[in-house]
Amino acid sequence: MGSLRNPVGPLPSSIYWRRRVVALLLLALLALLLAWAVSSGDSGAGASGDGKPGGAQPAPSITPGPSSSGTAISEQPGGRDESGGSDSDNGDGIGGSAGAGAGGDAGAGGDGKNGDSGTGGAANGGGAGPAERVPAGSSLPDCDSGAVGLTVRSVKTAYAPGERPRFELAVHNPSAVTCKADLGPTRAVLTVSAINDGENDKVWSSKDCPAGGSLLLKVPAGRTVNHTVDWDRRRSAPRCATPSPITASPGSYLLELAFPGASVAPASFRLETD
Repeated sequence: MGSLRNPVGPLPSSIYWRRRVVALLLLALLALLLAWAVSSGDSGAGASGDGKPGGAQPAPSITPGPSSSGTAISEQPGGRDESGGSDSDNGDGIGGSAGAGAGGDAGAGGDGKNGDSGTGGAANGGGAGPAERVPAGSSLPDCDSGAVGLTVRSVKTAYAPGERPRFELAVHNPSAVTCKADLGPTRAVLTVSAINDGENDKVWSSKDCPAGGSLLLKVPAGRTVNHTVDWDRRRSAPRCATPSPITASPGSYLLELAFPGASVAPASFRLETD
């Protein structure tokens, strides 16, 4: 025991004490390494759960979603300009001369007057509901004829014998201010002319014998409203003079719209034979 406390040898005792300290540190380090190796092996076996090497997990499978078999185009096919066309067929009035049918303004029954018509809504951009008629004293500003867009068309390109032609007037308001437009028969004048050998022979005009005066319609900002007029195929005469009882003959006809301050492209249609 004395040799442990007081090392015996040719070297100073401090050298022997240092050697002993280093040896003890090495032994302690070795013991820590062994303990760490044992503990890490146990945790790896527990993580695998089924006896497999630790950390070995099957890769998750990826199931592809259903693929689209169609194209991404949402537009429906079409060839004719249908700006509000579907609603225009549901106009609530009948225009023309005597014998006009149900709907529209009162007084179109049997007095031989022209121009009674119906209104309908047309979607343009943000869309619109049915056209709203406003009174003459409405505070809405008048639509600037130079700023709004006007178009006219025949709802059908050809009409069977006895079928009344229907015409559609459309007013588009591109501004940010709602306004009112007068589409009455004396303001928005419709004229039908027969095309004979390149010359136009006037057959009917909405201002010859109008059923009413002004027809003020609200045109919301950024939207379009439609106004429809039916023609009973009878000829008209200025100042409600008695027209010829003969109805328009089969053939090609030109439809024109005259509106103050606006230039509107005409349209054409046909009256078919039996």
